[in-house]
Amino acid sequence: MSRFVISCGGTGGHLSPGIALAEGLSGRGHQTLLLISQKKVDQRLSEKYPHLRFERMPGTGFTWQPWGFVRCFVSQGHAFSFCLRLLRKARTDGIVGFGGFTSAPIVLAGWVLGVPSALHESNRVPGLAIRALGRFARRVYLPPGIRMSGIRAAARRHVGLPVRREIVRLPPAAARAALGLDPSQRLLVILGGSQGASALNDWARHHLKSLAAEGIQVYCVTGLGKGQDGSADLKTKTGAPIRAFFATFSDRMAELLSAADLVVSRAGAGTLAELVRCETPAILVPYPHAADDHQRANAAFFERQGGGFVVAQTRLNDLQDEVLDVIFNDWLLRKFRGNLQRMDRANALDLMLGDLEMLARGSVFMDRGVPALSA
Repeated sequence: MSRFVISCGGTGGHLSPGIALAEGLSGRGHQTLLLISQKKVDQRLSEKYPHLRFERMPGTGFTWQPWGFVRCFVSQGHAFSFCLRLLRKARTDGIVGFGGFTSAPIVLAGWVLGVPSALHESNRVPGLAIRALGRFARRVYLPPGIRMSGIRAAARRHVGLPVRREIVRLPPAAARAALGLDPSQRLLVILGGSQGASALNDWARHHLKSLAAEGIQVYCVTGLGKGQDGSADLKTKTGAPIRAFFATFSDRMAELLSAADLVVSRAGAGTLAELVRCETPAILVPYPHAADDHQRANAAFFERQGGGFVVAQTRLNDLQDEVLDVIFNDWLLRKFRGNLQRMDRANALDLMLGDLEMLARGSVFMDRGVPALSA
């Protein structure tokens, strides 16, 4: 048995694969502790997993704005001290960081104490945290086909993103019934990622009536703080009743993606991995201000693999026509689903589990009869 600390806070795109990895390691008899941030999204998602152990750590995200930079520097210092104390107490055998501002303190603390660490980059363009910390890690997991300078070949592994075990494709009719949706009407799901997307939320509200007139029910996940839960009663062209739903947060992604005929979404790596696992076609609208424009690269790869296609945010005026062209085209939807099924052949979680077990065997804290991880 080994003891792992998994740093995965800040966004759902970091936390979801961290949860998947923790469940996989626990299933093999290892102990895990997940480090998360103080953000609401971390709290909401972690509440669904009482069988896992979470610890909220200090720290804020990086910014070049003068006051924000100072605040980040000071908070990261507090986080580093916190992580040193945690690792000494927990006698950790391995650290896994999924990027973001929660990874730097724990990886550096592990380097100081001699605890082996691994980093996972899910985006097609490696982020700042992974680029900066890669030299301190014994493993760096990168998306297939991605190279990164400064990483030793022996440390590099190519794997996809671990997906939570409950994210599987469900029978669409059952998924719609569970969510209170009409099984006889087409369903468009709109996702802005764990942070929400104001541009997509505004587009959904503006086009509700025209989509409903075409017989399309809408389910929009707005993001925390970007709207309120609720629904709207509308009519189709023939006068039949149809509803639209708005939710600030959803922890039922398997049901929601399985129920959808089509998704309009941002292009975060976590969302794309779940679309692939649930075989849900998508029109992707990459966030144009994402760091290093990584969402555009993610979306372009998804499109090349045949899971859907990309519409730039500057072309939102064309998005409704694109939705109508796809959502009623059963041949095209089947083609997309077949491509998505092919994309999901490699099991990233199993590949990582075996590799991390080998990595942890070299830990300075292994086999010392020390106490279990504790918060």
